[in-house]
Amino acid sequence: MLLEEFDPTKKAVIDPEKTVDKIKDFPPITISVFSKTLFEEVLSLLEHKEIAYNTSCNGINPIYEITYKDHKFSFYKSYVGAPMCVGDYEEVHQMGSEALILLGNCGVLDQSIEDCGIIIPTSALREEGTSYHYAPASDTIQVNKKYVPEFKQICKESGYPYIEGRCWTTDAFYRETRDKVNRRKAQGALCVEMECAAMQAMCDFRGIDFFQYFYAGDNLDHSDWDPRSLSGHAKLDEKVKIVFLAFELALKIAENR
Repeated sequence: MLLEEFDPTKKAVIDPEKTVDKIKDFPPITISVFSKTLFEEVLSLLEHKEIAYNTSCNGINPIYEITYKDHKFSFYKSYVGAPMCVGDYEEVHQMGSEALILLGNCGVLDQSIEDCGIIIPTSALREEGTSYHYAPASDTIQVNKKYVPEFKQICKESGYPYIEGRCWTTDAFYRETRDKVNRRKAQGALCVEMECAAMQAMCDFRGIDFFQYFYAGDNLDHSDWDPRSLSGHAKLDEKVKIVFLAFELALKIAENR
């Protein structure tokens, strides 16, 4: 299969340094979310200024320097789907980012996981294409190789329960059939999303520190699909608090550097 033709060569025909310049004093620890509503709400609560942007035929995606407890971090909105999510962060890394904390919604495959409950992935099933360009072919990839103890401690101190386990990274949310959901559950997946396996593979390939967690959204473990808090405006205050766990982790990373 074509996706088994992994090429470990670091240099490609088009590399990020050919399209993006380094930015002086770019905050090296980056936080990113997917929801536009959530992103704008966090910006409204914290001091920020635009320092850069990613651009494509889809338009301009601003990147901000954001201040949290007197520390400066970079903050931007990721696009849904592995190719764009990976491509955008390749460019943010070229600008000066050295570590990424990424968080977003996921669908749950276990209905006992509460709406907006926190999930820390430990491995990902690779049912997307992007990760195969950054790592040899395999069914799974280990994720969150750093910062799990620190994040667990933050959750405990903040009163947030969490669950750990495998996620399922897919490219096609309209092809999550009932049989496929059941097979992925049998393989140990707790949830389904679209970026984790690819982001971990890319960060491993580039030598970037990476941590990702999810807040539970729609429920696929039911006779009929239940969207629960999938809408960006649903439980927004609760989701903002979950984002601030990322900023607390960023503080710990900064203090240990």
